[in-house]
Amino acid sequence: MIATKTRYPEPVLQIASFAKVMSHPVRAYILKCLSAMNTCCYSGDIAEELGIGRSALSQHLKELKYAGLIQGEIEGPYIKYCINRENWNRAKATCMEFFSDSA
Repeated sequence: MIATKTRYPEPVLQIASFAKVMSHPVRAYILKCLSAMNTCCYSGDIAEELGIGRSALSQHLKELKYAGLIQGEIEGPYIKYCINRENWNRAKATCMEFFSDSA
């Protein structure tokens, strides 16, 4: 049997991408905290809050940044992270649309 290549609609690909990056509890928690803040937060503060190592946190932040949901700003030897409001709002709208279209 030969598998056919299916092209999924862009909204389906987008919701899958957002769901994948938000599927880990640490990343979901980071997004929840950063989205509630009006300022950026140092990665060291996030590590302390979560009680995880900096290397593990770095990997989670990398995934969120790659997805475009957060952005980092270098300030001296430290990096401050904050939510990328434009992409965060797009993610929320995509999720709302996805769930409202369901029967």
